[in-house]
Amino acid sequence: MPHNHTHHDHHDHHDHAEHDHGSHHHGHVHSHGDPTSQGKAFAIAIALNALFVVVELVYGYLAHSTALMADAGHNLSDVLGLGLAWGAAAISSTTPNSRFTYGLRGSSTLVALANAAFLLISCGAIGLESVQRFWTTPAIDTTTVIVVALVGILVNGFSALLFMKGNKDDMNIRGAYLHMAADAGMALGVVGSAAVIRFTGWNWLDPVTSIVIVLLIIRGTWGLLRESLRLALHAVPQSIRVDGIEAYLRGLAGVTDIHDLHIWGMSTTESALTVHLVVPAGYPGDEYVDNITAKLKESYSIQHATIQVEQGTTHHACSLHPVV
Repeated sequence: MPHNHTHHDHHDHHDHAEHDHGSHHHGHVHSHGDPTSQGKAFAIAIALNALFVVVELVYGYLAHSTALMADAGHNLSDVLGLGLAWGAAAISSTTPNSRFTYGLRGSSTLVALANAAFLLISCGAIGLESVQRFWTTPAIDTTTVIVVALVGILVNGFSALLFMKGNKDDMNIRGAYLHMAADAGMALGVVGSAAVIRFTGWNWLDPVTSIVIVLLIIRGTWGLLRESLRLALHAVPQSIRVDGIEAYLRGLAGVTDIHDLHIWGMSTTESALTVHLVVPAGYPGDEYVDNITAKLKESYSIQHATIQVEQGTTHHACSLHPVV
């Protein structure tokens, strides 16, 4: 009789998130810090930016500036992104129960999908308004635009300082820091375009600026939408090298074959793996399996591994991999 063994890795989970500062993309990269330790910084940054979004929208409407409203959309994307990064730690620590055996880890994927969908809808509305402004461009209240955008530089600059301390140790914190710094630069661009309009009367420059901002938001949001859709469909997280994991498992001492290798994202920060290892010499012991799960976590960002060891005397068919 072959000796089957199933092992679950119960080590503490390490959060890992990739936050590409050129885009609002949340993926899977190992992180060496704890976002919850920066909870106060997240709370302050979210509150400040949420308040400023309202201010930008109101004064952007009153000043007839689509650029200011587009920048508000960009800041709103950051508020949602910061909330997602902050909430990931709390969601991933949800205790599993008999109905939700993985806890509520998958809810972070749903939040990411909703985030992306909401941002794309907002971009469509702002983009449409911007295009219409080319034919009916009202006079821009440049003084209001410049003052509000300058406040934006201060808000985003201060928010970036909040995350400066932890940005070298934690990818989540680094992403937040870079986003806030980039937003300060974008607000500076709005100031510049308003200043040019003030001295030249080129009101068409305002909708052009807003379209550029919208395109930047779409560029980043598209990555978030693509990755969150993949995670929702149980795809292998983008940063995980399947070929590297397979090569590692096939190269293990005593292993003559592997099959039924499955890798998927349990959430936006944690990944799981199941695999059958064929070891003809018989079950090599718990320490052997423990070492494999530890290696998978440390080197391949697999937080939860389930490994079945078989002698290969019978065929363990998987319905997902039928025998040809």
